[in-house]
Amino acid sequence: MTVSVLVAATAPAAATTPDPLAPYRGQEVTWGACPFKQRTQPRQAQCARITVPRDWSAPAGGTDLQVAISRAPATGTRQGAILVNPGGPGGRGTSLAGALAGLEPSVNEHYDIVGMDPRGTGQEGGDDQGYVCRVPLARLPQEDDLDARDRSAASIALHQQTPRVLAEACQSDARAPFITTWQTAHDMDLIRTLLGDEKLNYLGFSYGTWLGAKYASLFPERAGKMVLDSSVNFEGRLQAAFEAFPKIDQRQFDRVYAPWLARRFPDQLGKTAAEVRAKWERLRTYFKTKGVPPDVFDQVFVGNGSTRQWMTGALVLTKGAAALDGAATPPPPAALRNDLDRASRAVFGLPADRLTATDVAEDPPEPDYADVPGTRLAVACGDQPARTASWYKLLSDLQGPAYPLFGWAYGLSEPCGYWSDEPRHELPKLPARAAKNILVVQGEFDPQTGYEQAEAAARAAGIPMISVADSPFHGQYAVSGNSCVDDLVNGFFLGNARPAATICPGVPLPGEHQVFPVPGPAGEPAQTTAPAPRDARSTVRERLQDNISAVNRRQ
Repeated sequence: MTVSVLVAATAPAAATTPDPLAPYRGQEVTWGACPFKQRTQPRQAQCARITVPRDWSAPAGGTDLQVAISRAPATGTRQGAILVNPGGPGGRGTSLAGALAGLEPSVNEHYDIVGMDPRGTGQEGGDDQGYVCRVPLARLPQEDDLDARDRSAASIALHQQTPRVLAEACQSDARAPFITTWQTAHDMDLIRTLLGDEKLNYLGFSYGTWLGAKYASLFPERAGKMVLDSSVNFEGRLQAAFEAFPKIDQRQFDRVYAPWLARRFPDQLGKTAAEVRAKWERLRTYFKTKGVPPDVFDQVFVGNGSTRQWMTGALVLTKGAAALDGAATPPPPAALRNDLDRASRAVFGLPADRLTATDVAEDPPEPDYADVPGTRLAVACGDQPARTASWYKLLSDLQGPAYPLFGWAYGLSEPCGYWSDEPRHELPKLPARAAKNILVVQGEFDPQTGYEQAEAAARAAGIPMISVADSPFHGQYAVSGNSCVDDLVNGFFLGNARPAATICPGVPLPGEHQVFPVPGPAGEPAQTTAPAPRDARSTVRERLQDNISAVNRRQ
């Protein structure tokens, strides 16, 4: 095995005033094998761990932390590095480096692609699981029929029990106040130093857009070219992105997912979107009689931002419809057969042709609250002052009637309503000198970061946005097979001028060969769309998009 060592050059600290950051900036970085599997990666990455202070505002005052990083070195003339983040908060990004490097070799020719498992997340594939909240299961609701549509006082109290327990469990860990965007942004600047680069280039998805924008706000003179894909409103409140889930989930379900189900499974689910929605309601009731809590059923269709999640929902509905109607399950559309089978094996452990409604009911996809990764809550609730539980309950009352898919449940399930720690550091907004090097990319019907959120941030900061018309998925660049998006972003990284605001056409939905345009906030594309070919890298793209969507879903 080849092991390379990279040492950051630092000036010696003055003898009379030792620099407490010198040990961190002068540490050796030893690259070696990665602990996660890379057999299916298009490029192999190297991995290392670096030491960071627990608190960058008092680096000598606490126990150090470890942060895992990875890199796929530039294959040609190196121009720098691009740090990548999949979002979350709390998504591990070390495996992202090799995947993205293989998908975009022209960029990797001139840039190291560098991944990071942010502070608190441990190490992907390793023994370090990071900051995990040990949840006392005896304090969680023991009922198996929770339905947020039940607005009785008893039901509301039971729903609020879980987020309270989660918040208390996470805040009982002494690391919680130090797992924040402010701290992680300083870790990123240390990575830049250790790589020997003057500027940090960056690609972030979902929460990663918030992280990248806040890095550029805190270190504007060191921020290089940045692409923020599937963006939150980084000039506003991070929590607002989660609060918008009911609206954007309902919009995607009603305008895109239900019509797609009607086109692909008309004999089982209905020939129109209205018929599909009615069948969905009937199946919600059916699965409740089989022991699947309505809240769990609803969650299958929340954050529905990837091919795997679309297939999971289709499997639940079609298998349920076969049982409800007493009919044999017809063969799936040929163009979806492989996608459905992969999802069935991954989620339910059975091939699609053997999966039944009974199997779904016995093992529904639901969150496991035994050991909850704490980074998501510490960042989402600790970056900025949180709303109260009573405020979130009022939000539930307001959103439920308009967005029944998730509106009733969201406001009763948000742990930030019980988060008591106050933020320790302010996160500034973007200065113009940093904003000039940033590009935003956003899908029109993304169900995990709303189009309006990205648009508001881009407008406030004076940043052009690449909109993707009719796209219902989470993550666009490199993972969606959209040549319009990929060409613009690659050109930006490789030296072209930052592109002006552009509306790219979407690509066909799974199993389809044309785009079915849907009215939405993005407007019409400037060019006609073309089918997205399934090539040798299609499954790699889908798997990566599934991963990006999974770390950002509300579970």
